[in-house]
Amino acid sequence: MEGDIPSLCYVAEEIAKVSGSCSWIVLIQAMGTLPLFLEGSKEQKEKYFSGIAEKNSLAAFALTEASYGNEPESIKTVFEDKGDTFVLNGKKFFVPHGGVADFYTVFASSDPGKGSEGISAFLVDKESPGLDFKENSEKLGMCGIPTADLIFGDCEIPRENLLGSQGKGWSIAVQVLNMIRPAIGAQAIGIAQGAIDYAAQYAQDRVQFGKPIFKFQGLRFMIADMSTQTEAARTLVYKGAGMVGEKAENWEMHSAMAKYFASDVAMKVTSDAVQMLGGYGYIKDYPVERMMRDAKVTQIFGWSNEVQREIIAQRLFKE
Repeated sequence: MEGDIPSLCYVAEEIAKVSGSCSWIVLIQAMGTLPLFLEGSKEQKEKYFSGIAEKNSLAAFALTEASYGNEPESIKTVFEDKGDTFVLNGKKFFVPHGGVADFYTVFASSDPGKGSEGISAFLVDKESPGLDFKENSEKLGMCGIPTADLIFGDCEIPRENLLGSQGKGWSIAVQVLNMIRPAIGAQAIGIAQGAIDYAAQYAQDRVQFGKPIFKFQGLRFMIADMSTQTEAARTLVYKGAGMVGEKAENWEMHSAMAKYFASDVAMKVTSDAVQMLGGYGYIKDYPVERMMRDAKVTQIFGWSNEVQREIIAQRLFKE
């Protein structure tokens, strides 16, 4: 994977400066295809990557459930080994690209009581019998991306759609999440940078008390802080991305640092951008309120920032 994660970060950041939703398309596609890249057989890769290259097929990553935190025991979607096929039953929640993706990486358990040892990963095609979709309610942000629940009712998939070996699903899911986190951080700093750019231009154009508002020290200091914080986050993100690509020592910890710090910065910076625009920042005619709403999900997606802090603490104390 050397070079791939930093490249993904560059793309995610640049697109997010204009549209968080469009940037999310790139991230979800990466999450949906990384399990295939990491553990897919030659035949699986040929089938699904050819579809992406020739038909612009969309992929998705289906892990989250109603009671899901970050522990394998909460995976209640189950599968039964029927020999030539696997039969899935259960429900996945809040799946980005849900209902529009051509295939899904789905994580299910042979027995929820087995924890991580019971979880396997499957490639499930959109048209699989027994797979239905329920569109989610309107979201706070990232409104340009559809999300849906995946409902499995005796959903039968061929044996060749098992990804890797049985019982390896949890390790696949954790590895993908660890690898993708710097890209979520890059998306966050792209959103933050877009807000800074817009607010800085507004401060030059907006005149109060006979002069542009960027002449007032309070706003000058605010945007200086916003820019400094975003640049610090950017440095951490690309350090983390490089460590992921190289599988350097403690790369998982630095991946978590990059994601949580950058997304927290994005939330603060976009909130400050709304403040700089005053009443105009609060209406939808101006983009900074959208950027603030989009920034919020970067603190939650890919496991919440509270979980990222726990990952960092575990590595520091070698738990």
